[in-house]
Amino acid sequence: MRAYFLRRLLLIPPTLLGVTVLVFCVTRFAPGGPVEQAIMRAQAGETGAGPSSRGPNRGALSAAQIEQLKAYYGFDQPVHVAYGKWLGRVLQGDLGNSFTYGEPVGQVIRECLPVTLAYGAISLVLVYLISIPLGILKAVKHRSVTDTVSSVVVFIGYAIPGYALGALLVVFLAARLRWFPMGGFVGESWDDLGWWGRVKDFSWHGVLPLTCYTLGGFAFVTLLTKNQIMDNLAADYVRTAVAKGVSFRQAVFSHAFRNSLIPLATDFGQTLGALVIGSILIESIFDINGMGLLFYHSIQSRDSMVVMGVLMVEALMLLAGNIAGDVLVALADRRVRFK
Repeated sequence: MRAYFLRRLLLIPPTLLGVTVLVFCVTRFAPGGPVEQAIMRAQAGETGAGPSSRGPNRGALSAAQIEQLKAYYGFDQPVHVAYGKWLGRVLQGDLGNSFTYGEPVGQVIRECLPVTLAYGAISLVLVYLISIPLGILKAVKHRSVTDTVSSVVVFIGYAIPGYALGALLVVFLAARLRWFPMGGFVGESWDDLGWWGRVKDFSWHGVLPLTCYTLGGFAFVTLLTKNQIMDNLAADYVRTAVAKGVSFRQAVFSHAFRNSLIPLATDFGQTLGALVIGSILIESIFDINGMGLLFYHSIQSRDSMVVMGVLMVEALMLLAGNIAGDVLVALADRRVRFK
């Protein structure tokens, strides 16, 4: 098993290499890059970053000024040379500088990463705390009123995207009824609050975003838990255990539920990936200064350095989630031995 996980860890660098090569080429050749935007700002007479905003003739850029712009943003070299230089800086711990924020990319990411990690961790715990008991209840009460009513809620949650629900919640519960804030991670008076006041403020701001975060994962894990419990309850070994005098409750939790943990552990990485990807639109809707909002603004402004840095961090999180899923499978089923 140790050799298996060692091979999985050794696959992380080539996977990241493939992801970064693809994204680097896309950001390099996509229209509307930083050079084009700087030229447009200069033609409009605006003051922006880079050498195009300096000098008396900002409205008309000469060929030399355009070449200076390309050199400033690193577009004066072939794509393979530019990528090699970027990769060399990354190996030294330098993700480059942001064209938009004028700061190192690593510092920008460090400011936003704790927000996304906080929401991701809380929503991941909520998904499993709600979905697993509900899935067991639906399996035990199959075709009952409880199962039917909960299935309606689950299928609605499965059909509605988290960002669509977020837009509705902002419009009705925040803008119209004013039950919750319009957005943000915490309130403006956060620094002046005590520990209990901070807990209430964080909870008040987190109700709507966490609802959207947990929606998709909640529906998926609930249905998966129910189906696995029902399959195991219909298995021969459970019927044999009941025939030998084991109570139904013990058959559910000691036999069926234990074996149902294996597919749940297998899909842990997919659930984590869904939360990471969903944060992009959800954080944009609720104006939460996390990795998702940073990625969204970076794409809008064609800040390729930030885009590359954020994608590297999120790819690492997804790969770590997949490996964690394999570890959970091995813990849930002692028969599993990765070779």
